[in-house]
Amino acid sequence: MAQVPKIDSNITGLAYAEEASLGLLPGEGGLGGTPVWKRLNPNSYSDFGGEIITVAPNPINPSRQRRKGVTTDLNASGGFNHSLTYENLSDMMQGVFFADIRAQAEETVTAVDTDTVNPDEYEIADTSGYLVGNLVMGKNFVNAANNAVNKVTAIVANISVEVADGQLVAEASPPANAVLKVVGYEFDDADAVIDVSGNLPRLTSNGGLADFTTLGLVPGQWVYIGGDVTANSFSDAANNGFKRIRAVATDGITFDKSDSAMVGDAGIAGKTIRLFYGDVLRNETGSLIRRRTYNIERTLGAPDDASPSQIQSEVLKGAVPNEVSFNIPQADLASVDFTFVATDNEQRDSATGPKQTNVQDPVAATEYNTSSDIGRIRLAAVSDVDEAPTALFAYVTEATININNNVTPNKAVGVLGAFDVTAGTFEVSGELTAYFSNVAATQAVRNNSDVTLDISFVKDNTAMIIDLPLISLGDGRLNVEVDQPITLPLSTDAASGQDVSTDLDHTALITYFDYVPSAA
Repeated sequence: MAQVPKIDSNITGLAYAEEASLGLLPGEGGLGGTPVWKRLNPNSYSDFGGEIITVAPNPINPSRQRRKGVTTDLNASGGFNHSLTYENLSDMMQGVFFADIRAQAEETVTAVDTDTVNPDEYEIADTSGYLVGNLVMGKNFVNAANNAVNKVTAIVANISVEVADGQLVAEASPPANAVLKVVGYEFDDADAVIDVSGNLPRLTSNGGLADFTTLGLVPGQWVYIGGDVTANSFSDAANNGFKRIRAVATDGITFDKSDSAMVGDAGIAGKTIRLFYGDVLRNETGSLIRRRTYNIERTLGAPDDASPSQIQSEVLKGAVPNEVSFNIPQADLASVDFTFVATDNEQRDSATGPKQTNVQDPVAATEYNTSSDIGRIRLAAVSDVDEAPTALFAYVTEATININNNVTPNKAVGVLGAFDVTAGTFEVSGELTAYFSNVAATQAVRNNSDVTLDISFVKDNTAMIIDLPLISLGDGRLNVEVDQPITLPLSTDAASGQDVSTDLDHTALITYFDYVPSAA
C-alpha cells in the first residue's frame, strides 16, 4: 500500500446526471428513481469546485497580528470546454435553454418482421407519432438494412409501422436501444407544390397531404427539401436544400430563408418529393419553461496504487447552466464552453467512491471541423418579401455565439453555499469577423437594421442549425492592415423574433436533423 505522489489529468473523468429536485438525485432524500449518468469528454476545465470564503477577525490588540480566518461562505461553480459533434451535447443543451426538446417520434422496436403475408414492419408499442408517408430511420439494429431510411406505407395502431416489402431483415430480438425515428415525409407522386404567388414561397400539396400541421413542425424550424435521387427533388435546384419555416398552416408551410429565391412548381409526374426535418430546441415562454439542475462529478483517480479501483471525486450539486459559448475558429474544431453555477460541492474520498454508476457513453461521432463541416454562416437583413436576401458578407474568419442565463446563487443566513439559484434574462450575443467586400454591413450597423443569423453544421448525413431570428449589429469598424485583406469585426445582440413575426417568439433555436441526404 502506497500513496501515489501525483495523479495525472489524463485519468480523470467527467459525468453528469439530472437531479430530481434541487441538489438531490433520484433515489436521494427519499425521492424515487435511479439517476442516469452520462459521460462527457472535456478538452479542458475552467474553475471547478467550491471556493471557500473566509473572514479573518482583526481585533484591536497590542500584538498587531491577525487571527486565523473563519469560513463564512462557499461559491460552487465549474466549467469545461467540449468539442462539438451532432448529438453529444444536445441533452445538456436542454438545461441551457430551460426547455424540453420538441422531438419527432422515436420509439423502441421490439422486433423486425418480414413475413410473406404483411409488408416488412417494425413492431412498436406506441404508433401515435407516426404517419403514413413519414420517412423513418432505424437506429442501433444489428442488420444495416434495418438502419436505413424508408417510407411508411401503413400503420397498425400500437402494433407496427410498415414499409415496403424487401427493405428490412428479420430481427426477432433487436438490441435494447434499437429505435425507430421519424426523420421526414415523402409526398406522393406529383403532390408537392411550390407556390410563389404570395410575398414568401409556400410548400403545399395537391391533395395527398391533407394537413401540414400533423407533421409536428414549428415556425423558426429548419427543414431540408430533396433527396439523393432525382425523383425525390424538385426540378429547379433553388427549391431544394435547407429552408427556414416562417409559418405552418393546414394547407402548407411558408418559408422565409433559402439559399436561392424559390420558383413556382405545380407538381410534376414522376416526382415524389422528400421533406426532411428533425427535433427542435428553443428558449420557451410561459409554462413551457423548464429548469433542469444537475450533479456534475469529476473523478480524480485512485490515491493508493494498491487499490486502483477505489476512486476519489468531486461533485457540483444543484448545478445550473449559466454561460455557454459556441466557438467556431478558422481551420480548427468547433467547440463549446460551459459554465455552471451550483448550490454546493462535495469531495468524496476513495473509500466512499464516486456517485456515478452505469455511466452512458456518448454516441460515437466525429467532431465538427470548421473547414469542411460548416454548411453556411449567413448574416442577412430580415425580410417579409424575400426568402434569399443578399448576405452581408461572403466569408468569416471566426465566429462565436454566447448564451447567458444570468444565473445567481441565492444566499441566506444559516446556509453555507446557496439554498437556490435565480435565472435572469436569457441573453444571446456573439462576435464574428468577416472579410469586407462592401459597405452594406457597416450601413446595417449605423441604421440599426433588423438582421438575422444562422449557422449550419453538416456531417455524416446529419445536420445541426443554430438560428437567431432577430439581432442588432455593433462595432463594424473596418480593420485595415498592410498586406492583409480588410476585415470587419461585428458584435451581435439577439432579441426575441416576435417583432418579426408573433410566431417567432424565441431568441435562439437549434434544429437537429437525425438524417439528411448526402446531397446536403
